[in-house]
Amino acid sequence: MIDINLETLRALGLTPTIASRAAQLDLDTDARLARVTEVQRDCLTLHDGGAEQQARVLPRLVQHLQATAQQLTIGDWVAMQADAHGQPWVVDRVAPITEIARRANDGRRQPLASNVDTALLVMGLDDDFNARRMERYIAMVRACDVAPVVVLTKLDIAPDAKARIAEMCGRLPATVPVLPVNGLSRQASIDIAPWLPAGQTLVLLGSSGAGKSTLINTLTDAGQATGGVRKGDGRGRHTTTARSMHWCPQGSCIIDTPGLRTFRPDADARTLAATFEDVQALAQQCRFRDCRHEGEPGCAVRARVDADRLDNYKKLMRDAQRNEMTTLERIELRGKWKAIHKAGNQRARDKRA
Repeated sequence: MIDINLETLRALGLTPTIASRAAQLDLDTDARLARVTEVQRDCLTLHDGGAEQQARVLPRLVQHLQATAQQLTIGDWVAMQADAHGQPWVVDRVAPITEIARRANDGRRQPLASNVDTALLVMGLDDDFNARRMERYIAMVRACDVAPVVVLTKLDIAPDAKARIAEMCGRLPATVPVLPVNGLSRQASIDIAPWLPAGQTLVLLGSSGAGKSTLINTLTDAGQATGGVRKGDGRGRHTTTARSMHWCPQGSCIIDTPGLRTFRPDADARTLAATFEDVQALAQQCRFRDCRHEGEPGCAVRARVDADRLDNYKKLMRDAQRNEMTTLERIELRGKWKAIHKAGNQRARDKRA
């Protein structure tokens, strides 16, 4: 049996679906529902609607999560129970509605946040600006059934702001909102307010120095530490080193995250392809059903989609297909390209001779 206080937990983002899933947990003793607001190496910070407290994870649950390739992360809902000494323990996990995750270079899955409704994809209009990277962010959060909102920061200081805003709006589908803001201005709160109603959970994603923590401070008065960017290349320093949850005056929850260096997809090729709505719609008009949008005649996609956006789409598909390969398939592919490279070098040597 689990104790669910709907009134207090609604302010933490509790939804009827989560409450229903929590009620179905098979627990031997009474426990309380709580939300993970921060993850440390050996413990979690939980909020039960009244206060935050530190808790450890029951070894049995750790073993179960590891066996099923799962991992507790910020935004998770869990069942919490105190032992005879008053030490709180996490005894079970409520299956998340949504989960944003990425793949590490070694193929391991790394969850970033759970039970998120909207992802605020933050990018600076200064040297941080990169339309291709934003397309990848959008594809990956959409593949996780999370709604993307593009937030372009540093509107007040970027010299090429108007041109870059126009480029982003012209390149992205009309279904993705693009919000140019000055993260230090209260106007930013007004612009983002439609996505901050009570009970909603948002996450900020973006590179270091994009202005995520500055925006958090404006939206929540959290007092997050902020830092500048390097003068040489405009890259940010890792001021935020851990994910943390904060509360907006409107009643929503917002998760701050460290800067992302890489964001490899955690989705299959078909799911990622569906996030490029314009490419998928135009592909129906290609002359050939199996058109790869490369050199085929009558390709409607190449004729109407920006060439750089199409290249980015193809790269995402290759990444996703590589993730779906087994270890033996990866070794075989690597051997194939080594042989091709070796043959090319031999032909070059023969020509010179």
